[in-house]
Amino acid sequence: MQRKIIHIDADCFYAAIEMRDRPELRGIPMAVGGSAERRGVLTTCNYDARAYGVRSAMPTAQAMRLCPQLTVVPPQMHKYREASKVMRSIFADFTEVIEPLSLDEAYLDVSEVCEEDLTATRIAKMIRKRVEEELAITVSAGVSVNKFIAKVASDWEKPNGLTVVTPTEVDAFVAALSVKKIPGVGAVTADKMHRYGLRTCADVREWSLHDLRRRFGQFGVVLHERARGRDERPVQPSRVRKSISVERTFAEDVSGPAEWSPIIEGLYLNLMERIEAAKAWHAIDKAFIKLKFNDFTTTTVERVGTKAVEADYEDLLVEGWERKSRPIRLIGLGVRLISEGEHASERSTVL
Repeated sequence: MQRKIIHIDADCFYAAIEMRDRPELRGIPMAVGGSAERRGVLTTCNYDARAYGVRSAMPTAQAMRLCPQLTVVPPQMHKYREASKVMRSIFADFTEVIEPLSLDEAYLDVSEVCEEDLTATRIAKMIRKRVEEELAITVSAGVSVNKFIAKVASDWEKPNGLTVVTPTEVDAFVAALSVKKIPGVGAVTADKMHRYGLRTCADVREWSLHDLRRRFGQFGVVLHERARGRDERPVQPSRVRKSISVERTFAEDVSGPAEWSPIIEGLYLNLMERIEAAKAWHAIDKAFIKLKFNDFTTTTVERVGTKAVEADYEDLLVEGWERKSRPIRLIGLGVRLISEGEHASERSTVL
């Protein structure tokens, strides 16, 4: 049986909730995040702010330079969690097979509930209508035969969009996609692929699986499959992620803060990108660092609290380094996550 998958993603969720509750924030550049004075970062921003180049995960100070009139409001997680519960209850009215990715994003497998007069497309339309009626915010939806294509489709006509990719449309739709649309292809991998002339999924199809694995390792298998629109991953209701981190191992040991300081900003921004890609801002419980010394011992330092995302990683690194004051082989930055529960927390297939 052909699977029927819906991907739902709220439009600038935190910002949408704030604009709903505070009409004076509508029609102006605004964002939700930490203050510039405390080295804060933005968790999300509205589309007025995005017109100035402001983006989620951007340091607030940088966003203010791009858009001096930007209004930044602090997150109010209790409101976002309540709105998320309403959305989940709406999803559950249509299917039990729901894989939450964050407070505002989820996959739904509606394969078993679809009938002749209740298609996946109709279900997506009904969900979008109910969310707007019950929460006064909008969500975008993608409908297709697997998770990969449904997720790409949900972003196709944002905000407040619905894109359906039927089985007969999959091949042409995927062939035209930029390789950047393939999950796991970040800036570094994209640059490497571009150097080989791989810019679209159609380009990737010209390479054999052997050549893709030779150039990109095991990830070459993923590239081979996604470029052909294949994704056999099931929608998994029990999906849980415990942490997100980045790290760097040095070819030569670094002696301390003076040497590692220029490296930290890049690692920090990489971490912010990964948190944003995972849509995990809501679940951050702790910030942590990991250091491996030149004697191969390791130490970690954590900071607990709702403002962990604004943690000063330099301070945590110094605290960890002072435990031994030895040269460093590896530095890691990360956040630990808790679940929402813990927070409380040849008939053509019709789509």
